[in-house]
Amino acid sequence: MKMRTGLVLFAILLALIAVLAMSHHSVNAYVQDTWNFADEDEAVPTWADDIKEQAPELAMFTAFATLAMVGFFRKSERLKWITMGASVVYLGFARSQLITVVNIFALTKWNLPSFRHNLPWYLFAIFTVVTTVLWGRLYCGRICAFGSMTQLLDKIVPARFRFEVPRRLEQRASMIKYALLGGTVLYFLITNDILIYRYVEPFWMFSRQATTGMWIGLGVLLVATIFVRNLYCRFLCPVGAFLGLLSNLTVFRIKRWSECKSCKICEKACEWGAIRGPKIIASECVRCDDCERLYADTKKCPHWLILLKKKAQAMVGLA
Repeated sequence: MKMRTGLVLFAILLALIAVLAMSHHSVNAYVQDTWNFADEDEAVPTWADDIKEQAPELAMFTAFATLAMVGFFRKSERLKWITMGASVVYLGFARSQLITVVNIFALTKWNLPSFRHNLPWYLFAIFTVVTTVLWGRLYCGRICAFGSMTQLLDKIVPARFRFEVPRRLEQRASMIKYALLGGTVLYFLITNDILIYRYVEPFWMFSRQATTGMWIGLGVLLVATIFVRNLYCRFLCPVGAFLGLLSNLTVFRIKRWSECKSCKICEKACEWGAIRGPKIIASECVRCDDCERLYADTKKCPHWLILLKKKAQAMVGLA
């Protein structure tokens, strides 16, 4: 039933995207001369012209998305880190392209950019929404440039500097990002002040345009991230909260064994606090692959160890 509901919602999503595309299809055929001289025919760009102009960006993102998905399906840790590095360089510093709370503001008023002239952005946004509906917060786990940067930072910083947040506190702190999402959107709806985004997300850093106070705030956040792993992503990100809500519709969820009810291996290994006993909290899971690699490890996962033990006992019985 849950899978059927997810597929129906996915179909509705695609239908909305199609309607949006058609709504931007018309263009003006002629341009009126300012001085009221005789009209002259001007070559009006066609869809083919616009697609050709945007083709390099479309190809670049398609290649990046392919890398991300190959790494995801193969559960390759090496490809995941390569994807994160590419995200920081390409989506971050080269393109400064991230899903941001500003996009959520636009969605609340259906004030979206022109489809025809922003095909790369729509491809990026559709990829994010579709992968979230199908698999969960894949975007947060390896696509977001800022999240990728902090995860790479975590790999560099010695573990002795890290403070592990107590589970009970972690569960409560994870709700802060939902309060920030609701408060920020409400503030925007009341004031129409889009600039509030600068104070709730640090993604502006990739454009390298900010006030001194904002840079100081970012520095404090990054220093805090050294001690508390993925601090912003886990507790403060409004976009992560939005995708977390959307991920409750996830169709293809992580498989769990019956032994997961008593085993704590994956729960202890989860760096995002998304595993609580036998349950994976979809809104907190970023599909990092760590627990799924453990599931497949026949030397660590109790599920496989129990099966091997039963198989050995059966062989002895036959002998």
